[in-house]
Amino acid sequence: MGAVTARPKQKKSDLLQFLRSRKSNPEKVGAVMPSGDALARLITKEIDASHAPVIELGAGTGVFTKALIARGLDEGDLTLIDSGPNFLAMLRERFPRASVVEADAARLASHNLYPAGSVGAVVSGLPLLSMSPRKIMGVLTDSFHYLREDGAFYQFTYGPRCPVPKQIRERLGIESKRIGRTLRNLPPATVYRLTRRRPKDGGAG
Repeated sequence: MGAVTARPKQKKSDLLQFLRSRKSNPEKVGAVMPSGDALARLITKEIDASHAPVIELGAGTGVFTKALIARGLDEGDLTLIDSGPNFLAMLRERFPRASVVEADAARLASHNLYPAGSVGAVVSGLPLLSMSPRKIMGVLTDSFHYLREDGAFYQFTYGPRCPVPKQIRERLGIESKRIGRTLRNLPPATVYRLTRRRPKDGGAG
């Protein structure tokens, strides 16, 4: 598959749209700058057509969406979640065959996007570090409602550790693994994969 690219004019347009949305909704747009192509490739590197359908949270300008399509996902197998009117209009124009849904990512289960346990991956561009523990719990609980047993939730962060606190991971029975870091993003970003905790081999004999 080809690399994820964008024309300079489009990138400038995306930046302006991003900055407008960040100014009007700072609590929902937690990133300093739009995610770049290097981060998009990193956060989607483990995903391919076998993971369809895929949900993207906080789809924004669609940079992760383009990377998912470059990885072999059909546009029609993507559901893009956002709450910003400007982003939603942009996503519907750029990805007409994807399902674009205006929703609170912490209340996804009520939208019946897919049958429970049928989604292969959730890719998140949400600013978890700026969310309350209760909100993070909602995002993860509803995302894992849709995920298959072997499905994974992918999240990036600018911080030094997993943005999902250990207490929340333990309470929900999920584990995290750092899958990479890119310095070619502004700011540099790290990606984590969150999955259901596997039972340990053996047990009481």
